[in-house]
Amino acid sequence: MMSERDIQETTGRLLEKWGREPVNLLQILIALQQSLHHIPDQAVDLLSSTLNISQASIEGVIGFYSFLHTSPRGEYDILFSDNIIDQMLGSRSLATQLAERLCTNPGDTRCDKHISLDYTSCTGMGDQGPAALINGYPLTSLTPERIDRITALVEMEVPVTEWPEELFHVSDNIHRRDLLLDSDLPPGRAIESALTQGAGRLLDSLGNAGLRGRGGAGFKTADKWRFCLQAAQEQRVVVCNADEGEPGTFKDRVLLQRYADRLFEGMTLCAAVVGAQKGFLYLRGEYLYLREPLEQELEQRRSNGLLGQAILGREGFDFDITIHLGAGAYICGEESALIESLEGKRGIPRIRPPFPVTHGYLGYPTVVNNVETFIAAAMIAVYGADWFRAKGTEASTGTKLLSISGDCQRPGIYEYPFGTTLSEILDDCGAEETQAVQIAGPAGHWVAPEEFHRTIAFEDLATGGSFMIFNRSRSLLEAVKNFTNFFVHESCGFCTPCRVGTTLLKKQLNKILNTHATRKDLESIETIGTLMQETSHCGLGQTAANPILTSMKKFPLIYKSRLRTTSFEPTFDLDASLEEARLATGRDDPGAHLKRGGV
Repeated sequence: MMSERDIQETTGRLLEKWGREPVNLLQILIALQQSLHHIPDQAVDLLSSTLNISQASIEGVIGFYSFLHTSPRGEYDILFSDNIIDQMLGSRSLATQLAERLCTNPGDTRCDKHISLDYTSCTGMGDQGPAALINGYPLTSLTPERIDRITALVEMEVPVTEWPEELFHVSDNIHRRDLLLDSDLPPGRAIESALTQGAGRLLDSLGNAGLRGRGGAGFKTADKWRFCLQAAQEQRVVVCNADEGEPGTFKDRVLLQRYADRLFEGMTLCAAVVGAQKGFLYLRGEYLYLREPLEQELEQRRSNGLLGQAILGREGFDFDITIHLGAGAYICGEESALIESLEGKRGIPRIRPPFPVTHGYLGYPTVVNNVETFIAAAMIAVYGADWFRAKGTEASTGTKLLSISGDCQRPGIYEYPFGTTLSEILDDCGAEETQAVQIAGPAGHWVAPEEFHRTIAFEDLATGGSFMIFNRSRSLLEAVKNFTNFFVHESCGFCTPCRVGTTLLKKQLNKILNTHATRKDLESIETIGTLMQETSHCGLGQTAANPILTSMKKFPLIYKSRLRTTSFEPTFDLDASLEEARLATGRDDPGAHLKRGGV
């Protein structure tokens, strides 16, 4: 057990490393979790007094992020990915197998503090699952045989750093390349282009190319950068949103793994245009394994004069990038929540306006784009607007990277021109007997076979990249249940419509799955879902009902076949809930029961 002195020394060392800056609180907490397997009260006390942040605020931050804990986790901390795709590949049975081998249960830390075993929403490995994390590092393509190997390594207390590398191998699985993945981009070329053209001409080029943000919302990139440039502040900030938390999405992981130099080129290009000196790459906690190679890539660019002071010899052009690690909070993918997290706080979405582009990180004008958008901007700077507009549709120019997973022969990354039909995509990846496709993750929409002629495009089926396939052997209700449970878990709790609405939807869905629901319950679901869409504080609550509402619309029979014939069935059995009281008082007479179950 670590002594109080050890805790103080570790905390003090991390405070020094992060400059005793309150804005770095989250990074210090993550480092404490990794070093001590939890965040002790003594560390909270020291952080509070040094950073001048109340203990309650620090505990609030710890409680907000799934990967931070105040009670000790095991030396081997294993989290199985609970994405529906991992479940379809057998993750639940493998987790049970490992639990039996290690004499523990999912959700528990073994009494000897040797191992913790639990589930996490999604690890971003949908093309090579079932997957898990151990001490933050990915275990891919799990099988019963691999579970036995892991069991042996844990019981022999082999340090994770000495485990066989093949257990941690992460494949690219790129099956189709187009504009972005099939073209060269020499380091520095896009920045040279920006410096030669000037900010105005480059913004015109991005505008003429029709580049829109690849996160799904599709805001025009040139407009966002121009608003930031025009904001009345001396300092500006560039942020890459690499918090790829939407279950079923993993294309940013591949871009970070193989095309990081292009990303940093795009961020530096943006800095040259808007006049920023500070940049952040917000890296989701599940991609911890990428941090070290990304740091090496940044260092290489500094050595080559592509980051730091006087970039490419241009006096006054100073810009550098810091990697900021997330800690398991899906809501931090929302840009204002991400900025709150960057500032070391809970990732609660801000009330807008003002928008981050004028009042972002620490109040400075801030551009937030995702990985794919920055890379596309860098490519346009080199090859021009016409090159980009040659692919796609009038309203959706260029290409889109899709993360394809589920029931197909070749899951992985596919780059398609916007306007490609779902039928073509399903043929390419080897999908057969497809019952449904879920576009844009749990927050997106179900698409039925009669709509497979529809296209990937902002004007038709917009997506951040998730493309999940379900064949006719699958229970779509089980998938809807998984998505709904995901939103219950990930709701930040800030606003009532989302906090309460997601829980009510979960209860109603369970009632349907247990064949206790009636038509009245379906009407209630529509009422709750509509209320959430219209009154929730941010996009999470506004989209959390989509899995149920769109599946009710597209696949009504899967609901109607589960309904009871009565007009009403209560969700809550009040009389049954009094059983414990009857046992305690020894009463079981008619007067101790409620008529008709309390309904």
